[in-house]
Amino acid sequence: MTKCSRTFMAATWCALSIATSAWAWPDRPITIVVPFPPGGGTDTGARIVGQKLSVKWGQPVTIDNKGGAAGQVGADFVAKAKPDGYTLLMGNVGTQSINPALYKKLPYDPDKAFAPISLVAELPLAMMVNPSVPAKSDKEFIALAKSQPGKLNYSSSGAGGGPHLAAEMFKDATGTFIVHVPYRGGGPAITDLLAGNVQLSFMTVLEASGHIKAGKLRALAVTSEQRVSALPDVPTLAEGSVPGFNSISWIGLLAPAGTPASLVDKISADVRDIVEMPDVKNRLIDLGGIPKASSPADFSKFIDNDRKRYTAVIKTRGITTD
Repeated sequence: MTKCSRTFMAATWCALSIATSAWAWPDRPITIVVPFPPGGGTDTGARIVGQKLSVKWGQPVTIDNKGGAAGQVGADFVAKAKPDGYTLLMGNVGTQSINPALYKKLPYDPDKAFAPISLVAELPLAMMVNPSVPAKSDKEFIALAKSQPGKLNYSSSGAGGGPHLAAEMFKDATGTFIVHVPYRGGGPAITDLLAGNVQLSFMTVLEASGHIKAGKLRALAVTSEQRVSALPDVPTLAEGSVPGFNSISWIGLLAPAGTPASLVDKISADVRDIVEMPDVKNRLIDLGGIPKASSPADFSKFIDNDRKRYTAVIKTRGITTD
């Protein structure tokens, strides 16, 4: 056998091995890391999609909540994971677009650490209060806050997250002074709002709609440009006290950088199929989300555009994590 023949056979064997490996994926459980505690919008969306992916792939899909540092702990875990498709990240606007603009140093390079797979859903926020708060509208709340500056508190899912920035944008636009109380995720932030330990929160409709519909929380407005199907009677801030206001969150799936492009494309196609399923789409809409899957390239552009937008917001308003 000539050297050329041996080289050809080796290359062919290598190509066949790669193809066989890709064809066999997945052959063991997959983990989707949610970089926040259970109960938030990112967690809820991950569980809805994860359950369907488990059925589609014929393997368990485990949701692993790794909260901390505004999502940096979980994101860093995935950034350093083996790029084989078995460890994925359900990121959101905070982890992918806001943190790189807000923090001077992250434990990973946000430009190189991840391979975007697909957007899953856009998540409008609800401006909501504990029922003990006398305000019945956003205008009444603004008047209340102005009458007692610094005496009202609002909770958020963490310093620098989408809800934090939305609240600060609201304060800036209305000239109110409301004290920020950050938590390690949307779940704990809502828990203290339910308990009356804080008076206000901006949280995704997806994670809050159940409490609102049950009468445990009162929604004063939503932060999207248009009203949300899950809360059709709740006005937007733009049509109320803050014309032009628009600040929404979103969730999307990412893999560690270096994951084979063919595998990223396969997972992306599977996610798009699942988000288009009537039961998944209706579930997300009923909870207040806007189902919106995408290609890896489109998701990458989406992340970059949002990062530019929030960089401008952070600089203009002098927002810090302090």
